[in-house]
Amino acid sequence: MGGNLNEAPEFERAPERLGDAAYREMKERIIRGVYRPSHKLTVRAVARDLDVSTTPARDAINRLTSEGALIYAGPKTVVVPVLDASALREITLTRLALEGLASEQAAQNGAPANVEELKSLQGLINSALDEKRYAEALWHNKEFHFTIYRLSGLPQLVSMIETLWLRIGPSLHNLYPEFAEEKYGVRNHEIAMEALGERDAASLRAAMENDIRDGYRRLKRANLERGAGTSA
Repeated sequence: MGGNLNEAPEFERAPERLGDAAYREMKERIIRGVYRPSHKLTVRAVARDLDVSTTPARDAINRLTSEGALIYAGPKTVVVPVLDASALREITLTRLALEGLASEQAAQNGAPANVEELKSLQGLINSALDEKRYAEALWHNKEFHFTIYRLSGLPQLVSMIETLWLRIGPSLHNLYPEFAEEKYGVRNHEIAMEALGERDAASLRAAMENDIRDGYRRLKRANLERGAGTSA
């Protein structure tokens, strides 16, 4: 075969498969806490929610079960797993390491526009918390965190963090209403925004780690209160 590599023809990018699009949408919903732990899903229900046929819905479910985000409860039914104390602790320790690193690296890349974006997101979170719209608060909370993590400029690290959120996302429902009433997350986010504006890496990392730790303590109590003991 001959020819100059620089003269290689350009290939058209293939359109995204419906199964891939359905997977991304389902993954984002799980990460953002749309589904609570123990929530049951069928192929037909997922197809209806995503407005796709059963084939891409089944593809998405199969991929998410292989990643541990869903588990089979029957031949045609999957369920969002409940994290036991051991899984919750392991995920939290890993989150502290990875999200702490991402926050630390993000500080040097923060700009006033990024701080303003975070302030807008926090405004949406606060409004949702005040009106007890906790699902909406979770939706915007994910965006707040990942706006910071993406500033790290480390896409592989962000991808690993996303995988952890795929496991922890549904459990974040158990933060409320206590987390909203005590304003734990709000205070941590306010410190994080101030630290990013000052490009203070140590303070930004501490704020995001404290947010994770505060959440962990509440989730651990919720586990005890609900007597959760089944492995995820």
